[in-house]
Amino acid sequence: MARRAAAVLVGSETLLGREIRDLVSTSAPELDLRLVAADEERPGTLTRLGDEPAVVEPLGEESLAGTQMVFLAGSGESSRQALELVWESLPVVDLTYAAEDRLDARLRAPVVETETEAGASSVNVIAHPAAIAMALFLRRAQMHDPIRRSVIQIFAPASEHGQAGVEELQQQTVSLLSFKSLPRAIFDTQLGFNLLARYGEEAPRTLEDSELRIERHLATLLALPGEGEAAPMPSLRLIQAPVFHGYSFSAWIEFVSSPEVEALESSLAAGFIEVRGPEFEPPTNVGHAGQSGIAIGAIAPDRNEANAYWFWLVCDNLRLMAENAVAVAKQLV
Repeated sequence: MARRAAAVLVGSETLLGREIRDLVSTSAPELDLRLVAADEERPGTLTRLGDEPAVVEPLGEESLAGTQMVFLAGSGESSRQALELVWESLPVVDLTYAAEDRLDARLRAPVVETETEAGASSVNVIAHPAAIAMALFLRRAQMHDPIRRSVIQIFAPASEHGQAGVEELQQQTVSLLSFKSLPRAIFDTQLGFNLLARYGEEAPRTLEDSELRIERHLATLLALPGEGEAAPMPSLRLIQAPVFHGYSFSAWIEFVSSPEVEALESSLAAGFIEVRGPEFEPPTNVGHAGQSGIAIGAIAPDRNEANAYWFWLVCDNLRLMAENAVAVAKQLV
């Protein structure tokens, strides 16, 4: 039996950490995963990794000794602490963007990359899940029907802010129904039963910063080698939606020619893309939870523009990021 590669997961109890744990236990037998606490996680906690019991270790030099790679899935602070400990001695798969500005960092999304393009890097930053989803969609569409221009509205879930974002939306929903004051630590405004184009002034993160990150990551992914010319960058708008989990996208694309709906459905279908024709219900963020890749449906021609079509896309943000992270880890070992 082949020897398994030792890997450390920093932030094992975060939403992303749990996804990594689930994927490694079910689809990455080559990885021997060790769990390391981050932020408010308590070292020594007994948990499970697949069907086996596991203990969460403290973050330190001892917990990183003897490992071959590190997943970063906690907060930015814990990820920076781990990066200082490993420095250049271990490959890193970063799901927190803590290493994004390092000169040796490389943006990764294996589901978008080609085999000839993929290569080794010591610091691997997993692309934003919204950027990965749109890159999958636009690169596939461009391959068969060249795009003239596109506009995409992105609807973000609370889970992009981790467990704290999910809990704040839940508490806001309950508080609104019981006429109580609203918690505002994450969004600094009412998100429950609401759509936001901007967070409150005291929010720790801004919606504009997330939008810019998505735009940067998408531009990089669209520029990766592929068949034919690269798809042009779309015009983007990020909206915070009052949903717990899963991204949704409303995309408008004007093609150079005027393809038929059936031809679009056929050309878009690929390994990581599920296409639902008019005989099926359009995909939803809830229905796609826990599933791979992206789902596309509700494809309809624009009644006012002959060469343009509307598309509805969804993806599970946590699953999509975790799948790409595990795919990078498999390449590293």
